[in-house]
Amino acid sequence: MDPRSLTPALRVLRVCLHLLMAGLLALAAVRAFTDDASNAPAVALAAAAVGGVYALGAAWPSVGTSRTAAAVWLGGLGAAWLVLLVLSPDGLWTAFPLYFLQLHLLPPRWALPSVAATAGAAIAGYLLHGGPLNPGAFIGPLLGAAVAVATVLGYQALYRESERRRRLIEELIATRAELAEAERTAGTLAERERLAREIHDTLAQGLSSIQLLLRAAGRTLPADAPAAAHIEQARQAAQDNLAEARRFVRELTPPDLEHGSLSGALERLSSRTPGARFSASGTPVVLPTPYEVALLRIAQSALSNTIRHAGAGRAEITLSFMDTAVALDVVDDGQGFDPVRAPAADGGFGLPAMRSRAESLGGTFAVESAPGQGTAVAVTLPLPAAGGTAR
Repeated sequence: MDPRSLTPALRVLRVCLHLLMAGLLALAAVRAFTDDASNAPAVALAAAAVGGVYALGAAWPSVGTSRTAAAVWLGGLGAAWLVLLVLSPDGLWTAFPLYFLQLHLLPPRWALPSVAATAGAAIAGYLLHGGPLNPGAFIGPLLGAAVAVATVLGYQALYRESERRRRLIEELIATRAELAEAERTAGTLAERERLAREIHDTLAQGLSSIQLLLRAAGRTLPADAPAAAHIEQARQAAQDNLAEARRFVRELTPPDLEHGSLSGALERLSSRTPGARFSASGTPVVLPTPYEVALLRIAQSALSNTIRHAGAGRAEITLSFMDTAVALDVVDDGQGFDPVRAPAADGGFGLPAMRSRAESLGGTFAVESAPGQGTAVAVTLPLPAAGGTAR
């Protein structure tokens, strides 16, 4: 009954209900005087009492928000209406707006019995005042009750469907915004990773080779050779630019690797994934950025598959540092699958993408799985000849 919660159409219906109630009460009072009824003043007073109780409920905010307040108000309104019904047969016409109030304000388990009781009281009031006993005496109030029930229940069904569609549209809009943001983030991270890989694999490696060649050339020249100083300057410039290129690579490192080691990034990844646990073995060494990026992305993809497809309750991430290689194993207890029949791709982040990352660094990639037996993903990358100091 709170006007702020109503649509324009419902406000119009609400006003119409008020006017209908007022008109029917006025009709009962006027007919009592025009028919020269002996109790005309009492009928007018009873009609005014019903109108007053009705107006009180229409202006009482708690009626629209509290079931208890609505029940109390309807009880008082019903009592006043029964008095009017006893005094005048015209009081039965006000049963129709009462049906709508009961159906709107009471829960279904109380609304339908209340409507039935109101219809029964209207029929009894008609017979009490000496109305002829015919089918119309019963059909009129019952038909009015049926129309009210059908109207209110139909509106409620339409309203629930409208609300469901509104919530669905809001969820779709929110999901679209989230997907757009996720795509932008993924694109940014992918571009950062690509640039880091390109700088490391081309510019940094080229500068490193130039530095080594200049150093070798400097060793072949006599100490007092005029070109020795220029070669040393060129070697120093290559070294400085190599340091700058490596700084670019570090700045383009994925956010999970910006503030810690690969082990720390994998630990944080497992803590954000329900049922996942991380462990490391061997003596940790500093890995080249492409190694760390590849292993982190493979772990993320493997856990993503575990969450989306495997239905696993537990997943183990193990990072192993060996003498000549570093290995990553992701094992889950999910439903498993047949690796031979696995999809060729999974949106660019599935098994083929993981295999490509590993093989691009000279490593190996293996998947062991069977329906109902979980899945194990194993990646092994050879340690660079630089002894784990490259970056």
